[in-house]
Amino acid sequence: MDLGPLWLSVQLATVTMLLLLLIATPLGWWLAWTRSPMRPVIQSVVALPIVLPPTVMGFYLLVLLGPAGAVGSWWLELTGSALTFSFTGLVIASCIYSLPFAVQPVMSAFESVRNSDLEAAWTLGASHRDAFFSIALPQSLRGYLNAAVLTFAHTLGEFGVVLMVGGNIPGETRVIAIDIYDQVESLNYAAAHQLSMLLLLFAFFVLLAMFVINRRWRTT
Repeated sequence: MDLGPLWLSVQLATVTMLLLLLIATPLGWWLAWTRSPMRPVIQSVVALPIVLPPTVMGFYLLVLLGPAGAVGSWWLELTGSALTFSFTGLVIASCIYSLPFAVQPVMSAFESVRNSDLEAAWTLGASHRDAFFSIALPQSLRGYLNAAVLTFAHTLGEFGVVLMVGGNIPGETRVIAIDIYDQVESLNYAAAHQLSMLLLLFAFFVLLAMFVINRRWRTT
């Protein structure tokens, strides 16, 4: 069994998870506390990947990131390489596709932060940044844990979007979901079963660990 696609998937999921946690922090904080009338619009945009078919999102990302697209042409001019059918393109597509799985848990965690604690910190002279890092962030760690687990697991199981944007290039864009599809296409069911079972067990134990940790967190 070739573990190259699995290792590539782990790399993609790790990079995507770390980037999305950074993105979800300011976006989740703004969504949790803003009174802007644009909030429902931004929430809808963030949640779109949940309801859109992966092929639809993959198609528009392919157009956007392609050499003639708005982002792809700029990147090609800047670096001399195309975003499509590259690992960098996969990271961008994965961040967009997994965005709600990072933002929503972080936003919910920020919404549960006690406003009285923040006001007390401000009264004592703490800046907004100090109050965020000393009060809001520690109270939101469970949300970050959920966001990290869900984002990593969701990215690891991607198929439609990564196939549209990255194709099937060995060592570059062939992730484990695409490798499973290739094995089925070639009627190599034994290899497909091994890879599928590996993903199934990994997803189960990751989710199990998350639920156990969350349960213990609530009782402490």
